[in-house]
Amino acid sequence: MTAALDIFRALADATRLRVLALLRSMELSVGELAQVLGQSQPRVSRHVKILCDAGLAERRKEGSWVFVALGAEAQVAPVLAALDAWCHGEPDHWAVADAARLAAVRADRAVAAAEWFEAHASDWDAIRSLHVAEEQVEAAMARVVGQAALGTIIDIGTGTGRMLELFAPQAARALGIDRSSEMLRLARAKLDHQANAELRQADLYALPLRDEDADLAILHHVLHFAQQPGAAIREAARVLRGGGRLLIADFAPHDREDLRSRDAHTRLGFSDDQMLGWFEAAGLAPAQVETLEGGELTVKLWLARKASATLKEVKAA
Repeated sequence: MTAALDIFRALADATRLRVLALLRSMELSVGELAQVLGQSQPRVSRHVKILCDAGLAERRKEGSWVFVALGAEAQVAPVLAALDAWCHGEPDHWAVADAARLAAVRADRAVAAAEWFEAHASDWDAIRSLHVAEEQVEAAMARVVGQAALGTIIDIGTGTGRMLELFAPQAARALGIDRSSEMLRLARAKLDHQANAELRQADLYALPLRDEDADLAILHHVLHFAQQPGAAIREAARVLRGGGRLLIADFAPHDREDLRSRDAHTRLGFSDDQMLGWFEAAGLAPAQVETLEGGELTVKLWLARKASATLKEVKAA
């Protein structure tokens, strides 16, 4: 009864109902909520706290920003179903106004993303010009992953969210993590219409998932930035279910030292022996290796699979 009372008290305010409706559309920062609602950030923060205390919303800090999303589905779904059942007819004037302001927020995100890409386009183009076209890399990754439903996927070091954009339509849940709050804001601009995509600020060595919670993990052009690639692979393996897959796209060994000094590449590519050794140490079995030549740098795809519980028991016996 206490939980029910908290929920009904949280909903007994027009502003908080508006916040809940907005969060159904997309994850928003407190500042963006204030912009849409036309209220001060402190006032909006108080409303958000009440919703969070009732389990209807959750807050995530990213740098100096605080983002708000719907709470756990088990808590929120019955509430949203009841609200849908009770609401009939045309939306009220607040809903219409909020939808218009929400469109403005989306437009602001798109403009910010476009400005960032324009400022950094030369850096991206310089690296991309060294290897096979990214479209070919993505097509090869899609072939390796296959067309079947993917369950829960996690894109580690999601950057601008391109891997989520590519694979989220096949997934029940798609989570992208990145340490950079700036990158996550860019990803949000790209993914705000992808309902099953979530973004969180986190470290690749401490993923925000429980053990055996994911079906596919992706490291796309991320591992060459890692100080401890083996540890990153072990952490990815931890969150995979039995039979789950890890897909890594990165460079074969090369001697472009300028990428280390100019672009902060910690590792100048990886050999198959290195990668397979890390897989073995993480309890992963190699499943497929592809080589994509073309240009000065060679791109490699390494796919590994985590042993199922049944297979582990057989081996142990």
